[in-house]
Amino acid sequence: MPEKRNARKSILITGGAGFIGSHVVRRFVNNYPEYHIYNLDALTYAGNLENLMDIEEKENYTFLQGDITNEKYINTIFDEYHFDSIIHLAAESHVDRSIKDPLAFAKTNILGTMILLNAFKSQWQDNWEGKLFYHVSTDEVYGTLGKTGLFTESTSYDPNSPYSSSKASSDHFVRAYGETYNLPYVITNCSNNYGANQFPEKLIPLFIHNIINNKQLPVYGDGDYTRDWLYVIDHAIAIDLVFHKGINHETYNIGGFNEWKNIDLVKLLCQQMDEKLGREKGSSEQLITFVKDRPGHDLRYAIDATKINKELGWSPTVTFEEGLANTIDWYLNNEEWLNNVTSGAYQKYYTLQYK
Repeated sequence: MPEKRNARKSILITGGAGFIGSHVVRRFVNNYPEYHIYNLDALTYAGNLENLMDIEEKENYTFLQGDITNEKYINTIFDEYHFDSIIHLAAESHVDRSIKDPLAFAKTNILGTMILLNAFKSQWQDNWEGKLFYHVSTDEVYGTLGKTGLFTESTSYDPNSPYSSSKASSDHFVRAYGETYNLPYVITNCSNNYGANQFPEKLIPLFIHNIINNKQLPVYGDGDYTRDWLYVIDHAIAIDLVFHKGINHETYNIGGFNEWKNIDLVKLLCQQMDEKLGREKGSSEQLITFVKDRPGHDLRYAIDATKINKELGWSPTVTFEEGLANTIDWYLNNEEWLNNVTSGAYQKYYTLQYK
């Protein structure tokens, strides 16, 4: 790939204190000491600086607390730091929350993305050489699949929730800025991520927490909803590859080649938890409780990640069973982190560390 892209030194990563973002920030800070990584995060409920305690003193890392919907603040930091690249992960991302408060998702995911695009465009205008706006999106923009088929980069958008609709809109705006202003961009659409540091509103960390505490495991509907699961470290590796080698104005789907029905995943999780906690086989499965389905629930997501595999050489590094075991081990070995998150105590970290 062009060396000019590799020469970038001032990279803004939005949402870098969140689940996926923290893994991306850590990878870039540790692997590219010649870059300076600016981590912009509003530190809402899902942003947690405890995720990055191991790199917070690195010389090539700076944390910025701010909201991507605050246009004045965004313009100010662009003027100060002259970011030549953006990896945009900041987003409201939980479907259930989007059903309850769709306007919050429209504000952050659509307006926030547009404010970043405007600031990036204003900063560099037509001087696009060596610049990149990398927009991280989701497979949910494609809607739902039946029992067969896969999402490809050419699949038509058909979002069914306020969350996926807001992400679809942000994808369209990134492409529109590319066509209208020649703004350099790449977009990736990923499947469900899992791994360390995930906020326990999502299925796997929630159920790990509930099993530890002998609480019910609420499974929507009949449990037959199917998702493609992607280990977060593999996702960070893919983002690194796309950032450095992806083709301008291209889209890449990132998936784990790893479909699981929710009920089968939960049973596997229960089995591994029983083994690791030394509990009687099958005891955790007794916690499974089927609950009323949520509105507009997509039946199946499945990513065809052939393009990124063939063009950039990316493929998952672990099986789901290995990744799940690693994830469970991390949560069991970091119960203080999990307790801080579930109690809200993690939100005090910023005040103690930076104020």
